[in-house]
Amino acid sequence: MLLLLFKLGNDRYALDAGRVVEIVPLVALKKVPQAPKGLAGIFNYRGQPVAAVDLCELALGRPASERLSTRIIIINYQTPEGAGRLLGLIAEHATQTLRKEAKEFVDPGIQIGEAPYLGPVLLDPQGPIQLVHEQRLLPARVRDLLFAQPSVDLK
Repeated sequence: MLLLLFKLGNDRYALDAGRVVEIVPLVALKKVPQAPKGLAGIFNYRGQPVAAVDLCELALGRPASERLSTRIIIINYQTPEGAGRLLGLIAEHATQTLRKEAKEFVDPGIQIGEAPYLGPVLLDPQGPIQLVHEQRLLPARVRDLLFAQPSVDLK
């Protein structure tokens, strides 16, 4: 399995690269007033508005640092109803990949109810790498906000 590596603070995480549509530089976002924690805003992706979730803010309570290596990872997020929608994930140091077998990941022995997206870990010589299940990333209220059917009335 090919993994996209990134950091949240000093810790390393990985996404299955097969779930990634594209990785783009961090761009200016249109802020959403009264947005829940982690929802950084929306951006224009090939003529389509896409919501961006800041993984650092979601996990650590602080926004991602604006570095050259901070990227927006665009994934095809599957809603519980089965519809696919694009979603941007802002992550620091999202510049490397790694190829590992799924069987090399082990149960971390800790399950955090507030973070159901955290999966098994790979024990790497440079330190553990935790797999992120992107489909479990959004709390239900955020998912409902992002993927509700829009109502457009310009009258």
